[in-house]
Amino acid sequence: MRVATWNVNSIRTRVGRVVDWLVREDIDVLAMQEIKCKESQFPFAPFDEAGYDVVLHGLNQWNGVAFASRLPLEDVARGFDSAPGFGKPDESGALPQEARSLGVTVNGVRLWSLYVPNGRELSDPHYPYKLDWLAKLAAETAGWLAEHPEQPLALMGDFNIAPLDTDVWDIALFEGNTHVSQPERDAFTVFEKVGLIDALRTRGVEGYTYWDYQQLRFPRNEGMRIDFVLGSQGFDDLVTAGRIDRNERKGDAPSDHVPVVVDLDLGSLEDDDRPMIF
Repeated sequence: MRVATWNVNSIRTRVGRVVDWLVREDIDVLAMQEIKCKESQFPFAPFDEAGYDVVLHGLNQWNGVAFASRLPLEDVARGFDSAPGFGKPDESGALPQEARSLGVTVNGVRLWSLYVPNGRELSDPHYPYKLDWLAKLAAETAGWLAEHPEQPLALMGDFNIAPLDTDVWDIALFEGNTHVSQPERDAFTVFEKVGLIDALRTRGVEGYTYWDYQQLRFPRNEGMRIDFVLGSQGFDDLVTAGRIDRNERKGDAPSDHVPVVVDLDLGSLEDDDRPMIF
């Protein structure tokens, strides 16, 4: 089973490019982030025609996460229970929820599409919201692993954190900014402490996953590595290969992020459903 994650930066703008890539690269399941639409606005038809079902969590023109899969999607969860809200409180004092997380199970593998809050600036209220959101997700993840220790689990998506200095093109230029601050990096490390493994870095896959549109960042390779597939030991044991599809940053109207892809060997699980040929 080939799974991938991609911050598509508006699915309505890039639906043709995304579907073409799915078919060309033989992707079974794609986790998408920043779809920037609600369900009534999502371009389902091209996915349907290509053989992909879509489930999504989108509330407005901001944020939004989705899965496209040519395999059955089960146990859909829109958001995680303890996710903090952000913005203006409602009449009850509750903060509005944002569409940033979506969980599904495919062939017994639990997958989450995640769009972690950006943080904006260290002095912005979005920054403590980001740290709180990450802490709550890490606690939820520890609970999921404890409750279902045998089920392969992966958190996939745009974490908006560069965990290492080498994950940005010039760390000196990022001093005092989000994405590289120590509290954010500590929050990322918690996922490793609860038992998740970076499926690509541990296999020697190098490269950036994001390049800003401004100042010729991509031609100069002035990028960041902020998109990840973090899997449980059970998930990691299934991984046979991984890659960053850098070429998807090229061409007409690309997203500013590129896909991260992993191949899983599910053994006889898939073979059981195939017709006998005599």
